[in-house]
Amino acid sequence: MAMVKLDPPERLNMGLGEAMFTQRAIRRLKPDPISDEDIRTLMDAAAKAPNARNEHRGRFLVVRDREKIRKFAELYAEAWWAKQPEGWSPETAPPGDKHLGPMRLAEAMKDVPVVVMAVSTSPGQASSVLPAAQNLMLAARALGIGSVLTTLHPCVTDRIHELLGIPPEAEVHCCIPLGYPEGRFGTTARLPTSETTYYEEWGKPPPWE
Repeated sequence: MAMVKLDPPERLNMGLGEAMFTQRAIRRLKPDPISDEDIRTLMDAAAKAPNARNEHRGRFLVVRDREKIRKFAELYAEAWWAKQPEGWSPETAPPGDKHLGPMRLAEAMKDVPVVVMAVSTSPGQASSVLPAAQNLMLAARALGIGSVLTTLHPCVTDRIHELLGIPPEAEVHCCIPLGYPEGRFGTTARLPTSETTYYEEWGKPPPWE
């Protein structure tokens, strides 16, 4: 297969720092359609990510068909609930519980305009897929498109493969719903890196502590 060079489109002119520092998990997505031109831009950005031995094992499956998304949403909701702690429910959760936002996404997945499946052609190729997924989401941020990286549960794997025609030897690493945000992008609060970074050995603080 012949390789092609991809030049960055002019529309991706947002500074890297702004894209990185204002990207956030967007789970409230409008149903407004996303153009094929924008989808191609995201795919081109994903293709430029590093991949193991330059073997191009990563694949992205773009799903826009409303009936397929509806069926996928049913499986996604099942997978989401399968991962939750026993006994957890929105009725008993305290205000601001970290599960509530993802639960709402599980309920609203049927209405998102695009779902992208990040897949490798063989198992164990996450290093060739996840960098591309982040490239895709940074490009989405630059275009004003919201995204969030989500994972599935093994209980739905076979049915996801069947629904979308994914061959059994391929591995789905994550799915990325896309849509224009109902909320807004912006800076997020994070732990200081002096608490999440170690130097030379585990637990040894960095020099900027």
